Amino acid sequence: MNENKAIIEKLLCSILSDAFEIRFWDNTVKKYGDGKVKFTIIFNENISIAHILENPSVTLGEAYMDKKIDIEGSIEDLIMSVYKNKSKFHHFKGMHLDVIRNAVDNLKSSSSSNIEHHYDIGNDFYKLWLDRNMIYSCAYFRDQSDSLDLAQENKLEYILKKLNLCEGQSLLDIGCGWGQLIIKAAKKYKVKALGVTLSREQYEKVQYKIIEEGLEDRVSVKLCDYRELKDISFDRIVSVGMVEHVGKHHLKEYFSRIDDLLNDKGLSLLHCITAKDHGCSNSWIEKYIFPGGYIPAIKDIVKYIAEEGFEIFDVENLRYHYAKTLEIWLKNFDENIEVIRQTKDERFIRMWRMYLGACAASFKCSNITIHQFVFTKGINNELPWTRDYLY
Repeated sequence: MNENKAIIEKLLCSILSDAFEIRFWDNTVKKYGDGKVKFTIIFNENISIAHILENPSVTLGEAYMDKKIDIEGSIEDLIMSVYKNKSKFHHFKGMHLDVIRNAVDNLKSSSSSNIEHHYDIGNDFYKLWLDRNMIYSCAYFRDQSDSLDLAQENKLEYILKKLNLCEGQSLLDIGCGWGQLIIKAAKKYKVKALGVTLSREQYEKVQYKIIEEGLEDRVSVKLCDYRELKDISFDRIVSVGMVEHVGKHHLKEYFSRIDDLLNDKGLSLLHCITAKDHGCSNSWIEKYIFPGGYIPAIKDIVKYIAEEGFEIFDVENLRYHYAKTLEIWLKNFDENIEVIRQTKDERFIRMWRMYLGACAASFKCSNITIHQFVFTKGINNELPWTRDYLY
């Protein structure tokens, strides 16, 4: 047992860059590092070192979910402490702690069940901590004091301006979520919009909103894979937070289908989480949150856009905005814990708290980031010369 303690101490000291405490299963407490303690890691049980070394992300994540481990302090601070010191982080990975790895293939046959796993867990659950329009992607804070509701409205408007929409054009939203973007596009810019989703709960909600807004003649939604769309094309194609579900082996196919679906001189906007050097996924997140998920590298996105013959018009990094969005989501989540407990068990709650906090830390420390790519099919000399139209 003392040997296990020594190994746990060595492992945690290898990756954490702030002063911290460990409270072991026998109630002994030890401090590590200089300065004020930022958080305490509590081992309620002795955890298998072999399992930690084999797959630390899953083993430690499950231990927290199952209350074998508790954290006094912020999960976000703990994860940031890992990412802040890259040299220690990579040293730990060299000790078989492979936190990020390539994702498995994401076949069309499994895409629907993967999406259902994450999105079809109850609209009422998401409504508790998202904004009033239930937009489940990075918000855009024109001012840091903006509320989440306002920042999500900003994001929609920002995307629609980047799409340079004109009345009468056709718009496809791949992975349309709860439909607010296509509804706003139809109401404000008078375009004809189609949204596609693999989530039945999202599909039903969008159908309801379309009828409620009286937009049946201009907005429609389909419960289908975007690869199933045939004999149709669009002037504009947008995808927000969906390409992360495409999978490593289907990224090229995604851009090929955009080429098939986009009219000549058409414009597409891709809003997605990105990795710096190599595409990645986290084994715990893949198992419990986003099965089949894969974060593509920036260079791979640019490569596939170029290989299809598209012209890149604009690229923007919104990392700060997603970190703030996630912190607000986590705050809203914690403020509604008692309501969530009426329908979700404690394991589910701890799982989601860890997910939101870890993601906020990842964006804050630039372990992952988020970009908007705007690109055109063929030569389009009618787009604005400057960015003034966006602001």
